[in-house]
Amino acid sequence: MGNPNSANRYYKRPQVRRDIIKLFNKQRHSNYTSSPVEKPHRWWEEVDTEIKVDISIKTNIDWIANRLGNSTDLTIRYFKMGEKDSRSAAVLFLEGISDAPKMLESIVTAVRDHANQELHWLVVDGEDFMDRLILPAGSVKRADNMTAILKAILFGDTVILLEGWEYGVLAGSRKLEDRGIEEPSNEPVVRGPRDGFNETLRTNTSLIRRRIKDPNLWMETIQIGRSTRTDVAIMYLNGIASQKVIDEVRKRLKAIDVDGILESGYIEEFIQDKTFTLFPLIYTTERPDVVAAELLEGRVAILVDGTPFVLIAPAMLIQFLQASEDHYQRWDFATFIRLIRYVSLGITMLAPALYIAITTFHQEVLPTQLLMSLAAAREGVPFPVFVEAVLMEITFEILREAGVRMPKTIGQAVSIVGTLVIGQAAVEAGLVSPAMVIVVAITAISNFVLPSYSIAISFRMLRFFMMILAGSLGFFGILLGLLAAVFHLCGLVSFGLPYMSGFAPFHLNDQKDVILRVPRWAMFTRPSYIKDRNFTRMGSDKDPSLKKESEENSNS
Repeated sequence: MGNPNSANRYYKRPQVRRDIIKLFNKQRHSNYTSSPVEKPHRWWEEVDTEIKVDISIKTNIDWIANRLGNSTDLTIRYFKMGEKDSRSAAVLFLEGISDAPKMLESIVTAVRDHANQELHWLVVDGEDFMDRLILPAGSVKRADNMTAILKAILFGDTVILLEGWEYGVLAGSRKLEDRGIEEPSNEPVVRGPRDGFNETLRTNTSLIRRRIKDPNLWMETIQIGRSTRTDVAIMYLNGIASQKVIDEVRKRLKAIDVDGILESGYIEEFIQDKTFTLFPLIYTTERPDVVAAELLEGRVAILVDGTPFVLIAPAMLIQFLQASEDHYQRWDFATFIRLIRYVSLGITMLAPALYIAITTFHQEVLPTQLLMSLAAAREGVPFPVFVEAVLMEITFEILREAGVRMPKTIGQAVSIVGTLVIGQAAVEAGLVSPAMVIVVAITAISNFVLPSYSIAISFRMLRFFMMILAGSLGFFGILLGLLAAVFHLCGLVSFGLPYMSGFAPFHLNDQKDVILRVPRWAMFTRPSYIKDRNFTRMGSDKDPSLKKESEENSNS
C-alpha cells in the first residue's frame, strides 16, 4: 500500500486543485444548460406556425381542445348550413371572456331566415360567409394556421370553422368587463374632472381621445409577456413628442422578455434608466386629464391592460411636485399652493434631522428660554435624541402602513387613534419628549401635502439618511447629505432628459411653470426640451385685458 500522506500532498497541489474545480464547474454548467427548466416557455413557439387548418373540423377541434387541455370553459357549438344542411360548422369560444351569445344569435337568425324563405344558401367561400353572416362582429378576418386561431380564442374572439374550409373565420367578440369610471382615490382634486382610468385598456384610451380630438394623436399596441400576452399601448402626439423619445420607448418595450406583465409597475422597472436610486424616473397617474396635459407637453404615455396606472416618459422632478389642480385654479392661487408644497417638502425631509442636530450639537442657535424648555421636557427621557427620533418615525411608519392595508372602514380610525394613544402614552411614560412628538407629527402631515405617492415615499426614505447624518455630524452632516442628494439628482436622466430640467440646466422660459405659475396667456411656448418640434403653444402671449383696452381705445 502507498503512503496516504503522499496522496494528500498530491491533491493539495495548486494545479491539481484548479483542474478538479474546473472539471466540477464544467460538469455543473452542462447539467444546468441541458435542463429543460432553463428553456423559456413560449407556447406560440411550441406550436408549429406551419400547421395549416385542416378541411375536417373534427381534426381542428381536437387539436384546439388538446392544446387547451380539454378545459371546461372551452365552448363548442355545432350547426348545419348550406344546401339541405349538407355542411357541418362549429363555433368555438372561451366562456367568460367572449361575448359569443350575440354572435350565436346572429348566426341562428341568418340561417333561420334563409330556411323560412326556402332559399338554398350555397356557401361558396369565406368572403361570402363573412359578408352575409358576421356583420355584427367588431372585426372579422381569416386565419389559415392553427396558432392564430388559438391566440384568437385565448383573447376572447369567436372562431367559426366550416367543413371543407382550409381556414377559419375570426370574429371580434371580446368581452370587456370593467368596474366603471370613478374618481381616483389617490389623486383627489377640489376643482377638476372627476373621472379616472380603470383596468380596461380600450376604456382608458377612449378617455384620452375624448380630450384630444386630434388625428396626430397616434397609438401603437404591442403584446408583452410570454404567458400573459398583455396589451401595452404607446400614445403620443405626432409632431410634438420627440422622435428620439418615441423610438427609445418603443425599443425598451420590445426588449422586455418576461413570462408575465400584470401591472404597469413591471414595465416601469424594465424601462427606467437607473435602478439603484430612491427617486422615480417614470411618472405614474390615474387621471386622464393629467395624461392629456402631458401629451400636449410632448411626452409619451404607456398604457397597460389590466391596470389604471399610466406611465409617462420622460419624467422630471418638478412633475412629481405639481398637481393637476394647479392648472385649473387661478394663477395666484396656484402659485401660493405651490409655495406651501415646497415648504412642506423641506419640512418632511429635514425637520427631524434639524431637531437632532440642534439638540445634540448646536444648542447655541436656540434662544435661552426655548433651550431651557426643551431641556426640561427631555428630563427623564432614557434615550438619546437620535434614538428617540428613529423610534418615533418607525412607529409612525408602521401605523401609516397598517392604516393603508386594513379595511377602509376601520383603517383610518385605527391609524388616528393608534397615533394619539401611543404618542400620549409614550410621553406620559417618559420614553419620548413632547417636542419630539410635535416634530414627528408635523413631518408626517407635511408628507401628505406632496401630490405624488411615489415621490413622497422617496423623501420619507431620504429623511432617515438625513437623520443619521445629523446624529453623526450635525449641521455639517445635513449639508453633506443635501449636496449628495443634489449631485445625485443632477446625474439622473429619464429617456435622455435631465431629471432636474426646469431647475438645471436653467432656462428662463421654463420658469413660467416650475415654482411659480404665470397666467395661462403668458405660457406662449412649450418647455425648452421639445424645442426641435412644435414649440409654440398658442397664437399670442399678450394679456387679453390689455388687448381689449387697446381695441376700445382704437375704436374711440
